[in-house]
Amino acid sequence: MRRLTAIIEREDDGYFSFCPEVDVASQGDSIEEARANLIEALTLFLETASPAEIESRMHHEVLITQVEVPVG
Repeated sequence: MRRLTAIIEREDDGYFSFCPEVDVASQGDSIEEARANLIEALTLFLETASPAEIESRMHHEVLITQVEVPVG
């Protein structure tokens, strides 16, 4: 098992899901569906990609934070 980051955001009438460690994305009609579809996409990627491809795409340090910017 490997723990990866999942970012899910609302997009129009559905949800977009993204894993920044390996640049894999998916979508779904609900948060749960977007999450499940991302897990499926990640599983397929990890099963079919060569170890060299996985390592070349892997971002080992992913930081998620918020910033404040002036508006107006």
